[in-house]
Amino acid sequence: MRAIARRVNGYTHEVEVDGHHVITDEPADVGGNDEGPSPTRLLAASLVSCTATTVEMYAERKGWELGSVEAEAEMSPAHPGEPIEISVQVRIPAPLSDEQVARIAEIASRCPVHRALTGEVRITDHVEAGVAVPGDAP
Repeated sequence: MRAIARRVNGYTHEVEVDGHHVITDEPADVGGNDEGPSPTRLLAASLVSCTATTVEMYAERKGWELGSVEAEAEMSPAHPGEPIEISVQVRIPAPLSDEQVARIAEIASRCPVHRALTGEVRITDHVEAGVAVPGDAP
């Protein structure tokens, strides 16, 4: 998987992920144009979409009809020296047994984004200066 963010203007970026395109920006109150979700908001969106998909895939394998699954995240703003707190609520219209609910909760916490956020992640940053960037005027 490869993702590339290219500046459009201001803090607005077009992000390409495997041929798909998403616009990100910052809210107006911090200098952005609010043309798309901020990267932090996309993180929450990634978590809830991954959670919902993981739950649905598991239920499908088990033959459980859940109905329209909804996952919602509430994310606290990051303050220096404090961890970000994210609360995820999964809503399932179908009636389930206590055992099924417990299993769904366990499976929800195993989605790949959840595991990446709660596990060890290694990020290596490299900066290249003086490099031609597509779309940049010569």
